[in-house]
Amino acid sequence: MKSLSGVDGVFLHLETAQTPMHVASLHLFDLPAGVKADDFLAEVRRQMRRRVRIAPVLTRKLAPMPLQFANPAWVEEDRLEWAYHVQHIRLEPPGTQAQLEELAGRLHSELLDRRRPLWRMAVIDGLASGQVAYYFQIHHAVLDGQAGVLLAQALFDVTPKPRALPRARATAVEHPGVVELAAAALRHDAAQYVKVLRHLPDVARTLAGLIGGPPGAKKAEAPGGLGQNFSFGPKTALNVPVTGERGFAAVTLPLVALKALAEAHEAKLNDIVLALCGGALRRYLAAHGGVPDKPLIATMPISLRASGNTDFSVQATLSLVNLNTHIADPVQRLRAIRDAAGAMKSLARRARGVIPTDFPSFGTPWLLHGLAELYARSGLVEAMPPIANLVISNVPGPPVPLYAAGARMTAYWPLSIVEHGVGLNITVMSYAGDMGFGFTTARNAVPDARELSIALLAAFDELLARSPRRTPRATPR
Repeated sequence: MKSLSGVDGVFLHLETAQTPMHVASLHLFDLPAGVKADDFLAEVRRQMRRRVRIAPVLTRKLAPMPLQFANPAWVEEDRLEWAYHVQHIRLEPPGTQAQLEELAGRLHSELLDRRRPLWRMAVIDGLASGQVAYYFQIHHAVLDGQAGVLLAQALFDVTPKPRALPRARATAVEHPGVVELAAAALRHDAAQYVKVLRHLPDVARTLAGLIGGPPGAKKAEAPGGLGQNFSFGPKTALNVPVTGERGFAAVTLPLVALKALAEAHEAKLNDIVLALCGGALRRYLAAHGGVPDKPLIATMPISLRASGNTDFSVQATLSLVNLNTHIADPVQRLRAIRDAAGAMKSLARRARGVIPTDFPSFGTPWLLHGLAELYARSGLVEAMPPIANLVISNVPGPPVPLYAAGARMTAYWPLSIVEHGVGLNITVMSYAGDMGFGFTTARNAVPDARELSIALLAAFDELLARSPRRTPRATPR
């Protein structure tokens, strides 16, 4: 039995039918010569039965606390319902990429069953290309983006031949009683109260330094352009109360071209990602009500995971970055984003040691779920200016090709979470020389997510056209 951390519990308690709190990934595979889709499905199911034992996060399920007075605990489940966890879906002809993305959005709208371990996958065939696809869904209470990469290492191989797996670990079914669950919650919260009190002086010193800026700076000055990140964003069509229907679109860009753009403009790879997202949003909003005079603000997860940490849990916090979408020139906009993002990274490095990833949970299930329901009904989303207009997340993924049941993975696109007031999430993941952009949308905020992926390709072409000739003109997919 393992207690949920405070951050993990937040994702659980904020979930409603309108705001599912799971993340997912969509993968394309080339089948080996002579292998049919049905044979691939059978082999995937056979391998998954073995691989769940080397990824313990897949055999955990929730044990609710009495009266939900605190976070639930994770307990071991030894009998998975495989018909639920590994499903098969066949696309109707003609089996286009647009149909695949539409299906991914529909699957992403469905809540995971809390009576079971919080994951499931669908093996999808019927694609006109002859490829097969995976949609893999897991609750954000289980892991963050970095832990998702660790999970991929357990589920996939780095060669066509599946690796030899270690002997399955021995598991014991856990059925903790009310007293045992309550005692575990009280022990966890007592330890977290002690930890909070112990770190209060460090928190106070760090906050004082962040507010005051670097030594010698004038009080009115924000360090390194940081101030531009801390302002409300403009009201847009993205910033509305959301319904539960999700849309999804995907695009892949060559990593070598993105890195060349970064070098040409003396920027980081993440700055290029932000600039392309900002350019795509300018184009999209120009076609849907106009580009606001005020720049859009993106919230970005920042990993708090220490080097070598392989825990399957959420270890991240959020930051704000100004996308400078009011600047029409793509190069000037990139430079402004570079300054804003650099200042925020500097702040995160200084604050990383005192940002908690766990905290007491007594009473939080009632409080957070109640607030989530109230926020959706209260009208505050429409009355208040948005703190952030969208979420952008950039996760470094596997640098080498991965395989499943002998099939080579050719594309890796992430799907994530949207919330009331934030109807767009752009999650980006590198994989084997490519960068996969996944646009997760609330359908009532963005009716056609593919407009955004098309706009991103146009923003990419625009920045290439304004870059030195030595920048590779690689073809996106």
